[in-house]
Amino acid sequence: MFSPPRSQFKAYARYRDIDVAARVEGATPHALIAVLFDELLKALDTMAAADRGGDAARFNAAQARSMSLLHGLEGGLDFDKGGEIARSLGTIYREARRLIAIVGDERPAALAQAREMIADISGAWAAIG
Repeated sequence: MFSPPRSQFKAYARYRDIDVAARVEGATPHALIAVLFDELLKALDTMAAADRGGDAARFNAAQARSMSLLHGLEGGLDFDKGGEIARSLGTIYREARRLIAIVGDERPAALAQAREMIADISGAWAAIG
């Protein structure tokens, strides 16, 4: 299968970083969480595409980014003030991390399930914005 040149991925990564920095600058706390969700969904989509294309390097980079974003989302939860909602979100983020770590024939379904879970939360977050 054809893979784009490595320089193309580096250029995309630079563009992504600039885009994220522009969205983060001056954003409200609510908007910052929305950016994390957007970036996580993009990373999950990249993982799925790289898995289908057999691009291990791209998959691993997107997986590391996904894990980092999930840790960031969970780390931002206030379990004292957030109560049951925060605990439930923490459980979902941990489950998503477990799903994106699955290897083998179950990986495509696991990635789709993780993406669906995060998309649901992201949609709910956007609705309260």
